[in-house]
Amino acid sequence: MFGQPRSPRFRAALAGTLSAGLVFSVAACGGSDDSDSDSSSNASASAIDCSPYTKFGDIKGKTISIYTGIVTPEDTPHINSYKPFEQCTGATVKYEGDKSFETQILVRARAGNPPDLAIVPQPGLLKQLVATGKAVAAPDEVAANVDKFWGKDWKAYGTVDSKFYAAPLGASVKSLVWYSPGDFKDAGYTVPTTLDQLKALSDQMVKDGKKPWCAGIASGDATGWPVTDWMEDFMLRTAGVDEYDKWVNHTIAFNSPEPTAALDAVGAYLKNPAYVNGGLGDVKSIATTTFQDAGLPIVDGQCMMHRQASFYAANWAKGTKVAEDGDVFAFYLPGKDATTKPVLGGGEFVLSFADRPEVKAFQTYLSSDTWANTKAKLSSGWVSANKGLDPNNLTSPIDQLAAKILLDPATQFRFDGSDQMPAAVGSDAFWKQATNWITGQDTKTTVDNIEKAWPK
Repeated sequence: MFGQPRSPRFRAALAGTLSAGLVFSVAACGGSDDSDSDSSSNASASAIDCSPYTKFGDIKGKTISIYTGIVTPEDTPHINSYKPFEQCTGATVKYEGDKSFETQILVRARAGNPPDLAIVPQPGLLKQLVATGKAVAAPDEVAANVDKFWGKDWKAYGTVDSKFYAAPLGASVKSLVWYSPGDFKDAGYTVPTTLDQLKALSDQMVKDGKKPWCAGIASGDATGWPVTDWMEDFMLRTAGVDEYDKWVNHTIAFNSPEPTAALDAVGAYLKNPAYVNGGLGDVKSIATTTFQDAGLPIVDGQCMMHRQASFYAANWAKGTKVAEDGDVFAFYLPGKDATTKPVLGGGEFVLSFADRPEVKAFQTYLSSDTWANTKAKLSSGWVSANKGLDPNNLTSPIDQLAAKILLDPATQFRFDGSDQMPAAVGSDAFWKQATNWITGQDTKTTVDNIEKAWPK
């Protein structure tokens, strides 16, 4: 539905999605053909190049369990991406999806009943799981894949207390601005490449009698989270990645000058009545406009731009062409200047609780370019920062754009800040105070109140 990532805010948006625990067992390469179904499996297996899997040794008949918050219908491409591994090794992958994953994985780990592998959507949760003492450091083969296929920033998110535990899996790009290519062309607008150009474009749109921005932050119990993404994006751009890291880790206070200035910079857009269409036409209505609906007025010309992540592609009505020459598309939210490229995003990590050979083998497969390209061909709404991923294998233009941004050597990727902060801040005070800020609370009171919520 929404693609990546799986933090509590996005689970709230997936309330209608059903969980599933599924087991897919496929015949190994070269198995018998006693029946039509066996013949079909063997034909499928023979079409796969099994040479990359021979390094895993003899694990035929072994079972690996994997537990995740990725549920129906998003689970199907994941399950299908495991089939080449199953077919070529003879092992079986037992997949279990659960909407309560973030809570239950901690319960299971602490009780000594964890799965073999878990797909963990936040670095903060990863640290909690490692702290249970039940997680297993990543094998050398996985570490080698990560060194080869990912940047140091990604490896750092899978590292706890200087020990590497978890390879990245999927990723999302949040630093995007959705727009109508046709409307831009008709009005003579060009995609901005600096923050100053973005502001100048917004002012020009106002002069032309247009509303530059769509906005909406309502999301049930998670209302307010889109403001946190705006603030994080602007913190990266106005203060830089080093100050961003200090802020996220509370090396500097939440109400320090840099984050305060970043929220004020967001306010120049979201709290400017001339700039925003909040669903009902004023700033306060942003708080009651759902984030799913917020960008949709672009197709009717009611507003021109909407800052939202790559997963927003799933929200456009059926028949809407999402492409550079389509009804809607997105551009990179520019940096302070054309030479810097900070990127806010999210992602997932594969953490192991077992060191059996078959578990290590599957963990290694998931960290490889082989798996990334297999997964890319199976579904839209998914992308990875794996440098071995061929963007041409991605099935949608927006995924290809996200991959291009993630794989750009100039990109300075930073994980969603609120997802790394303590829950009392990142998924409570930050959301609530951001909502109060939209509805009239001043910036100083907002950042002061969030700072007060930080655990002592």
